[in-house]
Amino acid sequence: MIELTALTKRYGRTTAVDDLTLNVRPGHVTGFLGPNGAGKSTTLRMILGLTAPTSGTATVDGVPFRARSRGLRHAGALLDAGDVHGGRSAGAHLSALARSNGIPRARVEEVLREVGLSAAARRRVGGFSLGMRQRLGIAAALLGDPPVLLFDEPFNGLDPEGVRWVRGLFRRLAAQGRTVFVSSHLMSEMEQTADHLVVIGRGQLLVDESLAAFAARSARPQVVVRTPEPAKLGAALAAAGGAVTRDGGDAVTVTGLPADRIGELAFRAGVVVHELNSRAASLEEAFMDLTADRLDYPAGGR
Repeated sequence: MIELTALTKRYGRTTAVDDLTLNVRPGHVTGFLGPNGAGKSTTLRMILGLTAPTSGTATVDGVPFRARSRGLRHAGALLDAGDVHGGRSAGAHLSALARSNGIPRARVEEVLREVGLSAAARRRVGGFSLGMRQRLGIAAALLGDPPVLLFDEPFNGLDPEGVRWVRGLFRRLAAQGRTVFVSSHLMSEMEQTADHLVVIGRGQLLVDESLAAFAARSARPQVVVRTPEPAKLGAALAAAGGAVTRDGGDAVTVTGLPADRIGELAFRAGVVVHELNSRAASLEEAFMDLTADRLDYPAGGR
């Protein structure tokens, strides 16, 4: 488990992380979301003891990570796939980490095989693609077989096969009872990977809840209706308080009215309906609704 208590980090007059208190529990893939500059990377670095907090505490299974003499046995992390000496081979990089953490050499071969880099073990990392570097970073995180794992933007540079593999890996790790904490800006990936979400904005905790509960926050559920008379139906729905958008064809998208009410209004208006399809709010919509007033650099000058 990862435990943060009143965790705060200030850089001069700027507060990067502001009194953050939360528990990241085992057995879940917990997504860590927030706008650019929200404090996600700073939080991860404080958990791992790479950045000292101004105040508050961060512990891994009840102990500050820096107090662990063989840290990779307790927590593994991928923070920056490019933070590897380019002149070393993948095998040499992992072997050095294994020696410094008292991990058997055989484990290096196991994790290279796990991430699909066995054939590249003797290649220098400087010649790796971004996707290969990401796989190597994941291998390093897995090296000590730790109960706690942290990943910062792990999907960057991966091809579709790699993305699918990472999704499955995270779910397997969580199913084994490990704590899996994943920071990402890719809402679609969090929607398909995480089952719990933590959202921060300007360093403050906004949400700590299940994926389903978070998606339900959006105030903009929509219903798509296909009809041979979109203009007539649109007028009837707008008169009843619905917000109607035409797609230029035979479909209208309606916000503000439930599907059963739309069906009743269509019947009363004498309009034939070919399709009536409710569309659940997406994770991206819920995220944008929640963080709209927490953006440091909004597009369009909002």
